[in-house]
Amino acid sequence: MRPLVAQLRAEVTMIVTNGETVFLTLGIPVVFLLFFSAVHVLPTGTKHPVDFLVPGILALAIMSTAMTALGIGTGFERGYGVLKRLGATPLGRPRLLAAKIMSVIAIELVQAAVLVAVGYALGWTPGGPGGAGVLVGSAIGAMVLGTVAFGGVGLILAGTLKPLVNLAVVNGLFVVLLLLGGMLIPLGKLPGWLEGIAKVLPASALADALHGTLGHGTAVTARDWMVLVVWAVAAPIVAGLTFRWE
Repeated sequence: MRPLVAQLRAEVTMIVTNGETVFLTLGIPVVFLLFFSAVHVLPTGTKHPVDFLVPGILALAIMSTAMTALGIGTGFERGYGVLKRLGATPLGRPRLLAAKIMSVIAIELVQAAVLVAVGYALGWTPGGPGGAGVLVGSAIGAMVLGTVAFGGVGLILAGTLKPLVNLAVVNGLFVVLLLLGGMLIPLGKLPGWLEGIAKVLPASALADALHGTLGHGTAVTARDWMVLVVWAVAAPIVAGLTFRWE
């Protein structure tokens, strides 16, 4: 247990002391929420944009932490030989991976607390203007599946690409999923063929689930559950089969 706790502390410390990572995981979501809540340039389809933006940016924050931050950090650790050396210590690979997963969850809890607080300060009404209620359990379930799915995608790239290539690909994928995920722009605003592609991606399923549960007080659709489950199962399996420790 002590090696796991020590590694978890090290993982969290590396995240919070890295300015770029802090900006990516906390700064960008908060800036997006503040800016787009004040400047009504996005076609949110709601009277109060913040009601659409809070759930969407929560999904963005999960993606940025579980895929981008984890993928980039792990990629550089692999390239520098850190993972190979840690895997040979008493810590072992299972506890190393467990520490990484737990650090992601810890950061996401901080993200959620900050974004919800900022959302309330901006006038966010959970469940929509009518106060339909928030389906917290379903929202948490969707966020857990989204975390596993994006974490798997990040580890696939980190475990197969060279560090600098991985950095470019992960950041590029983040932008693509941001634009196609329905986090800032409703999927209905996309061209029909592009909307069809977006609906099978984990970004859109997670954003749609959070828009429903936290924004409208409606249940997660069967399609969104299916997409999230498939990605949450498939991505980690592929990562496990393809990951190279050096």
